Amino acid sequence: MIKTYLKERRSWIVLFICLQLLVLFTGYIDTAIRFTPLLYIVFLSSLIFMIFLCFRYHKETKFYSELIEWENNLDLTNIAEADRPFEKIIEQSIVNQTELLKQTISNNLTAVEQEKDELLSWIHEVKTPLTAMHLMIDRIDDVVLKAQLAHEWLRIHLLLDSQLHQRRLPFMENDLYIEETDLKALLFKEIKTLQTWCMQKGIGFEVELEATFVLTDAKWLGFIIRQLLTNAVKYSEESDIIIKSFLEDKRTKLMIQDFGRGIDSKDLPRIFEKGFTSTTVHHDSASTGMGLYLTQKIAKPLLIHIDVISELDVGTTFTLTFPQKNEFGTISGM
Repeated sequence: MIKTYLKERRSWIVLFICLQLLVLFTGYIDTAIRFTPLLYIVFLSSLIFMIFLCFRYHKETKFYSELIEWENNLDLTNIAEADRPFEKIIEQSIVNQTELLKQTISNNLTAVEQEKDELLSWIHEVKTPLTAMHLMIDRIDDVVLKAQLAHEWLRIHLLLDSQLHQRRLPFMENDLYIEETDLKALLFKEIKTLQTWCMQKGIGFEVELEATFVLTDAKWLGFIIRQLLTNAVKYSEESDIIIKSFLEDKRTKLMIQDFGRGIDSKDLPRIFEKGFTSTTVHHDSASTGMGLYLTQKIAKPLLIHIDVISELDVGTTFTLTFPQKNEFGTISGM
């Protein structure tokens, strides 16, 4: 800051030095003026000028030092009050820009909130005829047609469900309700939803649950399991999906293992990135790259750790590690 201040006041310093040199030069060429007193005057002037600079340094840089330390978080209370004309101009400019930014953010948040509410309302409205459609499909006698329609219905249902949770995600922490959740009931509910699709692809389930209760939010955990099971079914053919739960180091773990397409080792570090799809199967246009991204985003507030082991053309294993009860101390709703 001192170096910056000296650069700012460079013109003052140069002017002062030039004036002192002018005095000395005048005394040098004018023999009528004694040179020694002039040296004494120049010395005292320089001393006073240095003291003046030190004094002004602390006074003039206080406001700017506060600006440097300001975290640009729209909170102006930490900035020193301006007491000089130019400082007041800067302060007023910052205040105006901050207020404008706050207003813009507020308007954008209102627009986003309104858009979210409208979309959520639309999704809920669509779910009503979708439920009626499912009941109608159940009454169809043609087995092949019934299976095809059920599969298409399931695709629409899963897409709407993904959109619904994606829109709710920014407000997830306000929607959490942590409680003892029946893992078995949740798993079988999601398996039943995928039943028609699994029958079409010749896929079965082996379920072995040693730990049947976990501490979590049932609604959001249901979405995570739904995404992992959907991926397992989508990329598998005529093979079983193994689901196990067990205790390890006093933590409940849920393992979902398939023997499908698998994931290339170079893709594994990126599977949770938004919009990322396989680099080995470019023609897979059905994949949006949002499922695992949302899964990871939802798992974090739930304090669920996700591990992935996969080998191309062998299969994939996702393991969810659930937190202990004392880890939820910072989450409201407990």
